[in-house]
Amino acid sequence: MSKDGVLIRARGLVKRFGDFVAVDGIDVEVRAGEAFGFLGPNGAGKSSTMRMIGCVSPPSGGELQILGMDPRRDGPAIRARLGVCPQLDNLDPELTVRENLTTYARYFGIPRRTARERATELLEFVQLAERANSKVEPLSGGMKRRLTIARALVNEPDIVLLDEPTTGLDPQARHLVWERLFRLKQQGVTLVLTTHYMDEAEQLCDRLVVMDGGRIVAEGSPRELIERYSTREVVELRFGAEGQETFAGKLAGIGERTEVLPDRILLYVADGDAAVAEVHARALAPASVLVRRSSLEDVFLHLTGRTLVD
Repeated sequence: MSKDGVLIRARGLVKRFGDFVAVDGIDVEVRAGEAFGFLGPNGAGKSSTMRMIGCVSPPSGGELQILGMDPRRDGPAIRARLGVCPQLDNLDPELTVRENLTTYARYFGIPRRTARERATELLEFVQLAERANSKVEPLSGGMKRRLTIARALVNEPDIVLLDEPTTGLDPQARHLVWERLFRLKQQGVTLVLTTHYMDEAEQLCDRLVVMDGGRIVAEGSPRELIERYSTREVVELRFGAEGQETFAGKLAGIGERTEVLPDRILLYVADGDAAVAEVHARALAPASVLVRRSSLEDVFLHLTGRTLVD
């Protein structure tokens, strides 16, 4: 770790696959103890960046330092201090839940007794202690995800990398994974995650970058990004079957800007109730009205003009 507490430092980082530039000269710093997120649609360059940080894909250009070391030269030493939760669970279905942890521990030279003790602690932590002797195959998706996170913690890593940690999970399983990750953060573990779920980034990340087309288009805490790129509140108006475009012109001047989507119109405003009163004062009668706080989704729409989930 550098003197300023930075565990990961990238300068002008590039990843090319032939003529295709997946990561196009990004600058990133991740500090000890924070949860840092890469937010963006599929194909934005998030996973390519994570693979470089994980020392399984060499950079094509720029500088990258992890834990004060160079991945090109010190890959094995860096990997020994990383925990990795890949996008797709790659657990061994032939082994039990506990064996998936104790067998993985051997890759790090962890003594058997220590591995068994650590497996017991980790299964308690991810709420799988009762399934310790079950085979992996019949576990639910959420259980497999929690087991993969537990496995990533076997070597007591300095940094845990989580690539799309809750993709494909139902809402209950997602929230349980979030709770476990939040507890890790409370314990001082440094988390680096990719996601295309904006609510996930808002829940978990202290800081994040929004990536699009291999570049960083915004950086900051969720709250900073909302304050910088959106308004305090958003009014969602739906105008029935005749289409939203018909009404968009009649809303001019209400709020800072207007976003016309196929099924609704968004008004970005400081005061939602005042905006709704102005809509009614113009003799407009939307079929439904919703006033809500701005979110990261609004930030992304503003930055890229499309939703995150492509």
